[in-house]
Amino acid sequence: MSDERSDADDPLHDPKECAPLHRQDHSQDKVLNRDDDSREEDAVPARPDRRAILRAAGAAAIGGVAVTAPAMPRPAAAQPAPSPSNALGARNNAPLGARLQGVQHFGLTVQNMDRAFAFYTEVLGGNEVMRDGDFHGEKIHNTLLTDQEILARERKVNPRTIGVPDLKGGGQRLDVRFVQFDNVVIELLQYRDARQPMGSGDSFAEPRDHMSPAYPRSMHICFYIRDDVDFNKFIHDLEVESARRGMTQVKANRVITVTSERERQAAPIDANTNKITEGQSNGWSLIYCKGPEGEQLEFVQALGPVKKTFEDAIEARRRLVAASGG
Repeated sequence: MSDERSDADDPLHDPKECAPLHRQDHSQDKVLNRDDDSREEDAVPARPDRRAILRAAGAAAIGGVAVTAPAMPRPAAAQPAPSPSNALGARNNAPLGARLQGVQHFGLTVQNMDRAFAFYTEVLGGNEVMRDGDFHGEKIHNTLLTDQEILARERKVNPRTIGVPDLKGGGQRLDVRFVQFDNVVIELLQYRDARQPMGSGDSFAEPRDHMSPAYPRSMHICFYIRDDVDFNKFIHDLEVESARRGMTQVKANRVITVTSERERQAAPIDANTNKITEGQSNGWSLIYCKGPEGEQLEFVQALGPVKKTFEDAIEARRRLVAASGG
């Protein structure tokens, strides 16, 4: 494929969307340096843009709150509408929170792109938004890795020895795929050696050996189970389906003490859920689970008092946004 394609030619490009920050301006210096003979353009299936649908629904909900506010008196003479430049200036000088639209996506670096993508789409039911890849060059390297390069220099070590890929020189490449769920997007990222194939190739860096959620900087992705779903059965079915696909790392914890994998598998099905029935979290059900790449996942269900707590919080947030003119 040619480096000369522009965003205007890309049917997935929408300047109103929060596009991935690592996309480069090809017209400036062709920092992505995609090899013409390395691959054909990945076909992206045509699917409804659920982000746009959800954003519209959210705007409608916020608008519904806004119209309940008492009408402000208006002078007899119509006031001139603020100019676009004045409105933009006001927005750019607003508090930082008022300049955000929320969380656009969570990113997860994976060891095997095809395996991770199959889990989040085929097992958990997400929809592919887009995929892109073969990213390399000076600008994308600096965009993503400047802090790690500085750290390597301060420690007087080769950046490669602390997991910093050489996107600048092209020795490694970055591929990405975005997966849409009802209320969030997950970005899967794989850093690979240039000679490795996209999707099924090995990752550049080894996965971490220790994945305890107690380590500082650890993060997890939490999925929200529907109110009428049997939580215990969901976890059982998740493990069975993942095992059928060879995703052997997908294992949920148990709420009873087990000392071996055999004991974990033999635990009764009602040990799949921690149901909290008192305090501020009354109505909360949860369990931690590892994903196919060893990543930390959580599954929750919110019923009763705790569900109302979160519903009240989002309603308060919508009123705040409406009152601030967002």
